[in-house]
This record gives sequence, structure tokens and C-alpha cells, in this order.
Amino acid sequence: MSQSVPPPQPGNPFAGGPAADPSAPYPQAHAPAPAPAPAPARNNIGLGLLAALGAALVAAGAYGGIGGAIEREIGYAAVGVGLLVGFVAGKVGGRNPLLAVAAAVFSAGAVYLGQLVAIAIVVSKLGQGSFAEVFFENFAELADVWKTAADGMTYVFLAIGAVTAFAGAKKGSA
Repeated sequence: MSQSVPPPQPGNPFAGGPAADPSAPYPQAHAPAPAPAPAPARNNIGLGLLAALGAALVAAGAYGGIGGAIEREIGYAAVGVGLLVGFVAGKVGGRNPLLAVAAAVFSAGAVYLGQLVAIAIVVSKLGQGSFAEVFFENFAELADVWKTAADGMTYVFLAIGAVTAFAGAKKGSA
């Protein structure tokens, strides 16, 4: 009453191996799959700190260059500095909470350094010497000018950069 069922074959009949049916219309010999790409370096605190420091220096130069070129201070640029530094720290270094705190500190330093670069560019435009002379040879006077010109918004920009870096590090590591 029931139909006979052939016994199960060992192996995978679709793999083209020794258990495959030789009378199949398209026998295929498969090459071994290539090895997967190595996973990106994550959870490396030292590399994350170095990447965040590098991003902070680049962002400080860009922030100062833009601010010096237009002779204004831009708050949204501090957000960009913080986001860049934090995201790079989180993406390269992983989920370590130390990286988020370090990114916030580096970002605040980058905003400060960017403001100093902007002041040095403006002073050099006024004919008081080249940028390198104003920035490197007269750094103490430059810091005094920053301290004198600093108002409440200057410190708000420093805080905005730090908070954004902290959040960016958390998002970058996710």
C-alpha cells in the first residue's frame, strides 16, 4: 500500500563531492571558499587614544583655519570637532569608557588650540609677523590674548566640543 522509499544517501548530493550523483546534469567542482577578511582592530585602547589625538590635531587646525579665515568664532564647528574626535576614538578604540573621557578632553583641547590658531591667523593678517612666528615664538602672549578675549561663549564652545566628543565616542563604538 505504501510506496517504497530509497535509503538516505550519506553526504550532500548538491556539494559535488564523492557522494554526488555522477549522472546529474551540472556536476560542479567547488573551489574552497576564500578566508574571511580579518576583523578590524577593536578594543585597542592605545590605538584609540593615538587616533583620537591625531583627529584632535587635525580638527584643531581646521577649526582654527576656518575661524581665522572668516575672523569669527563658530559654535557649530566645535560640535564638528567633538564629533570627529569622539567618533574616531570609539571606532578605532572600541567600547572602553576611558576612550570617551579621553576624547572629551582631547576635544576641549582641540577647540582651545583651534581658537589659538584662529587668533594667530588674525594677528598675522594684521601684519604683526607670519603665522609661524606669532604662534610658535609668541605662544605665551597668544595665550594671554585668548584669556583676555575669552567670554562665556568661549567656555560654552569648549564644553560643547567635550560633550559631543563623549557622545560621539559612545556612538562610534556601537
